[in-house]
Amino acid sequence: MPSFDQIRAALPLALAETNLPLPGKRAGKVRDAYPLDGERVLFVTTDRLSAFDRILAAVPFKGQVLNQLAAWWFEQTRDIIPNHALAVPDPNALVARAAQPFRVEVIVRGFITGVTTTALWYRYALGEREIYGHHFPEGLRKNQALPSPIVTPTTKGDAGAHDERLTSAQVVSAGYLDAKAWDTVQSAALELFARGQKIARQTGLILVDTKYEFGRAPDGTILLIDEMHTPDSSRFWQADTYAARFEQGDEPENFDKEFVRLAYAKQNYRGDGEPPTMPDDLWLQTAERYITIYEMLTGKTFAPGAYPVEPRLVKNFTAWLKDQSKIEI
Repeated sequence: MPSFDQIRAALPLALAETNLPLPGKRAGKVRDAYPLDGERVLFVTTDRLSAFDRILAAVPFKGQVLNQLAAWWFEQTRDIIPNHALAVPDPNALVARAAQPFRVEVIVRGFITGVTTTALWYRYALGEREIYGHHFPEGLRKNQALPSPIVTPTTKGDAGAHDERLTSAQVVSAGYLDAKAWDTVQSAALELFARGQKIARQTGLILVDTKYEFGRAPDGTILLIDEMHTPDSSRFWQADTYAARFEQGDEPENFDKEFVRLAYAKQNYRGDGEPPTMPDDLWLQTAERYITIYEMLTGKTFAPGAYPVEPRLVKNFTAWLKDQSKIEI
């Protein structure tokens, strides 16, 4: 892991955006996408940090952690459902199969927790007992395990737009997906989550909840796309201290973006209006947490890529393209 001083030195160089000499760029909350041809897309994972459906900061090495960790998980789960990953030409880049994303984000939750307006605990604490089409009994406590994981879909908000809650029935009735595709997606999501929980437990972590995105390839195949089981899309807790902290009413030790959400919640911010300015130390500690979870899950030592990122990325991608001899940059 890079030292705290190395992370601090990289803070002003964090990759907030890309401007590669390729046409058709599409900027999402975290990733910039560049179509390469009709079958492949280059995804660059920036250091942008998004929470409460807002881009809040650029965190050093965050993009590399997300890109490399997602690629690692894609390899661990190819037997469950096909995914879009083809190659990793740079620590921040993924070449993927082209796919039309479904307009639904698939959230799988194993615990009742969270501070965002779409989180189970937030809704439950407001007095709601029918949430995402699921019934929740009285007397639940924050961070309590659910009897079994559940699927809680939301709409897919673009950058700056809030995700809206859906029930599974609404996914089909509102025309987001046909019943057959939605059954395939739900089944795959629950199986992916079970695999993720098993692997996480083996490394001393609890996979609490996560977000999956799916899409359809030009040949009709349903693919797992975007990313999976990263600190951006998932909540992870320290396993060996969870039970004691839960009994004491303390927050679990987390290794994910919830660390940032809680810091903003303490400032009474949950996504509405202009976000407050936060100290640099929050982003440096966030970088450390992201790197730590990468190393815990993969068992690999994190090797930080050189900053600034874009010149390195262009060099590495150009070298990869020479081997492909199809597209020029």
